[in-house]
Amino acid sequence: MSKGVSNGEVIVTTDGLPTWLDPVVHAAGTVQPEQLSRFLPPESGRGRQSAVLVLFGEGAHGPELLLMERAGSLRSHPGQPSFPGGALDPEDGDPATTGPLRAALREAEEETGLDPAGVQAFGVLPRLYIPVSSFVVTPVLAWWRTPSPVGAVDPAETARVFTVPVADLTDPANRATAVHPSGHRGPAFTVEGALVWGFTAGVIDRILHFAGWERPWDRSRQVPLDWRA
Repeated sequence: MSKGVSNGEVIVTTDGLPTWLDPVVHAAGTVQPEQLSRFLPPESGRGRQSAVLVLFGEGAHGPELLLMERAGSLRSHPGQPSFPGGALDPEDGDPATTGPLRAALREAEEETGLDPAGVQAFGVLPRLYIPVSSFVVTPVLAWWRTPSPVGAVDPAETARVFTVPVADLTDPANRATAVHPSGHRGPAFTVEGALVWGFTAGVIDRILHFAGWERPWDRSRQVPLDWRA
């Protein structure tokens, strides 16, 4: 059954999704902001509006997520894996309605080269906050209904684009607690030759938890982050 709104070419619908995404659809419709993060948008409304695309596909090893790795030469978070995404542009529209949908798809196309026509948005998670950058981030959940070739569009910005099987993300052997030099601790994943941590790992961790996919893992296993993190 469809839900959400349409505005021009932007539509949010659950029609035709694979059944394995049902728990994610349910989680998106019921989870509260404080259940996702302790960092929530300031009540003052301050912060730079942005969006990320949490894109689920189905690959050779089953359900998977699309991620990208930032170029090592960047001043901000060099080499850090993340979801495709970025700040809203004025042409994206209203940040309170369909703006984040347009921004997530636009940024994903610009960064990875994917064809947004093959992407079906099916949900939006509550807005979260990244204090270090003052970004207010809307995670847009989507299904890669018709996969298209992807890769690093600009090597100066993106080192690589890759997919991670959900089975690898739920594997306890690939889970750890990242320890930042500041003392902050958060979930991390060691997958596809990358250490996924920070905001991206936090969103993945909460999706796995509220979708009922999380498996018990050793939270005492620590992975230190270097001074650039």
